[in-house]
Amino acid sequence: MRKPRNFDMELKALEDKARELKTRKVQQLGELMIATVADSLTAEELAGALVALAETKDAGKREAWAKRGAAFFQGRSRRSAPAPDRDAGGVPTQLGGAQPASGATGAA
Repeated sequence: MRKPRNFDMELKALEDKARELKTRKVQQLGELMIATVADSLTAEELAGALVALAETKDAGKREAWAKRGAAFFQGRSRRSAPAPDRDAGGVPTQLGGAQPASGATGAA
């Protein structure tokens, strides 16, 4: 006879995984802010820049920004070796880090 599924336990595991992923995303965004020196901007300046970016429909500008972002991550990976304690798809935890964010083009 087959063992019945414990839906409550499975749901809790999924909720825990979702919470972990959300926490990691927030942490990586903070690390990206530090790595790009965007943490020196005020909250208003940063919000204004992000709103302008989100409102931009010009595909050429967006592609140029995406290429510049990709170059940023590639340039960082060439300057130093990856640390063994770092996630393979994460943003560097230290300014001298080397790992590109997964889906770096267009993601943030």
